[in-house]
Amino acid sequence: MMAQSPLLSRDRLRFVFSRINQHLWIKPLVLCVLSVGGTFLALLADDIGLSRVLPEVSLKSVESLLSIMASSMLVIATFAVGSMVAAYASASAGATPRSIPLVIADDVTQNALSAFIGAFIFSIVSLISLQNELFGSAGRFAIFALTLLVFAIVIITFVRWVDRIARLGRVVNTIEKAENATGAALDRRRRAPTLGALCASSTIAMDDGVSVYSPTVGYVQHIDLEPLQALADALVCHVVVEALPGTFVTRDRPLLRVHGLDKGQEAFKPEEFSCAFAIGSSRTFEDDPRFGLLALSEIADKALSPGINDPGTAINVIGTMVRLFTLWQTPVEEDQLSKTLYDRVSVPALELDDLFDDAFTAIARDGASMVEVSIRLQKAFDALAEIGDETMRAAAKKHSRQALHRSESAMSLPDDIEVVRRAAEFSAA
Repeated sequence: MMAQSPLLSRDRLRFVFSRINQHLWIKPLVLCVLSVGGTFLALLADDIGLSRVLPEVSLKSVESLLSIMASSMLVIATFAVGSMVAAYASASAGATPRSIPLVIADDVTQNALSAFIGAFIFSIVSLISLQNELFGSAGRFAIFALTLLVFAIVIITFVRWVDRIARLGRVVNTIEKAENATGAALDRRRRAPTLGALCASSTIAMDDGVSVYSPTVGYVQHIDLEPLQALADALVCHVVVEALPGTFVTRDRPLLRVHGLDKGQEAFKPEEFSCAFAIGSSRTFEDDPRFGLLALSEIADKALSPGINDPGTAINVIGTMVRLFTLWQTPVEEDQLSKTLYDRVSVPALELDDLFDDAFTAIARDGASMVEVSIRLQKAFDALAEIGDETMRAAAKKHSRQALHRSESAMSLPDDIEVVRRAAEFSAA
């Protein structure tokens, strides 16, 4: 009998909640529900007999406050939406469209929009309730107190939001958000290089196995290994994952291969295995470190285009890449390293050469004619080569030589070429 795999494991819940934060309507909806609930919660003040101890508040004063809030909050919310749309357009035009989900997920901006809409809903519902005489003297005082609290929250939120919206969507701010998202993904993968499974490269050689293909065409966004382990336990087989997050899959490209199905061939259902893969139309930052590096590289590459001609942004991104690769190379403490939780699943580890290709190839290609970018790139490779890891050193020297060849082909002034050559001397050693 087949063991039931969990529909929502902890890892899948983490991925789902991280995706929810990128939907702009979630927090406003929650605040709207709380606003309506807060209004009717004031009815309890009348029911528990607080009218004897609470001061009397005139109906007109409460209605005036609520009317002011109702008329102003809708205007401010509309202004907030317009500012956010302008920030998204700025991020798309100045940085890269791939950074839009990071800008949308900005907590301060989402909280501001939620507070403005929630305050508007609260004022409308409370005003209607007061005008229909749903509240006694205690209820009116409770609504008055809640109105003052909402005013304070709106003012504090507005002040914080004004500071954030001035920087939201700017290239520097977008680079910072992309660095944080990429660093979080790299750190998770650094602590769990194979996602808590066995390493595919060290798996004992087996037969070709049975391939499981994707039911849809798109990018792998997340892999939930817990149900794969449960299915493999039930069928007494071994699963080798072939499509990591970020891989573009079609119906002809296998997601995984199942080995050792001799005894469980009849109970084998490919669709149960493919359900462990979340596949979407675009790549995401959460479980795909290469996508974060690629997005940063696109920001630098766009800055190097003749229409923008901003080598300073490219140099800034190169420094960001050095920080990220230094994080990747930082040793993990034994107690922080993820243990092997899925002994019937094998997952390939990320290749450092692939990470370097995503991060530096486009910058080296389109910045080859700019001496300042080429020098900064060579210094970055030199710094990464000095970290001490042999694999990192080999990758840094390889890309240093490639970048030097591109600069020699693109530059016309011999003095510029000589300066770049001196910066790249470490790669010839």
